[in-house]
Amino acid sequence: MSEQATFGGGCFWCIEAVFEQLIGVEKVESGYAGGHVEDPTYKQVCGAGTGHAEVVRITFDPAVITYRDLLEVFFVIHDPTTLNRQGADAGPQYRSVIFTHDEGQRATATQLIAELTESRAWPRPVVTEVAPAPRFWKAEEYHQGYFRNNGHQGYCQAVVAPKVLKSREKFARLMRA
Repeated sequence: MSEQATFGGGCFWCIEAVFEQLIGVEKVESGYAGGHVEDPTYKQVCGAGTGHAEVVRITFDPAVITYRDLLEVFFVIHDPTTLNRQGADAGPQYRSVIFTHDEGQRATATQLIAELTESRAWPRPVVTEVAPAPRFWKAEEYHQGYFRNNGHQGYCQAVVAPKVLKSREKFARLMRA
């Protein structure tokens, strides 16, 4: 039985590119969640007035990859200590957020954040928001599989590719062959 996970950690192109490569992940969709505007466009979300974050909705098989595994990857591929920012991308649409789909996900996410905080995994506090999953709005079609379809593009080479490489090295056991 498939489950869903929804994460925001900066530009959704980066997050999507990594999660597409994991075993047990059946589908990854880029989109928007957490705001107050119905069916927002990319332009509206980039304007930072919708309240939405750029997120990915991941459909996965928990018999193959656990929710905690997904969270561990998520915390490696973005900086959970910067409020409304990932590198040069700034604004509330780039916030670090975990939208949970049930109580078990909420408990797992808060437990992992507590462990990361206690171990001082970063020099600054984790500011990742954990909240119940709101309505997900799928992003425009050209955002889907962006890195896969545009890997040669400058942003993809400079920003996305290093995250993909880092995840492949750190989580080799979770990567598709």
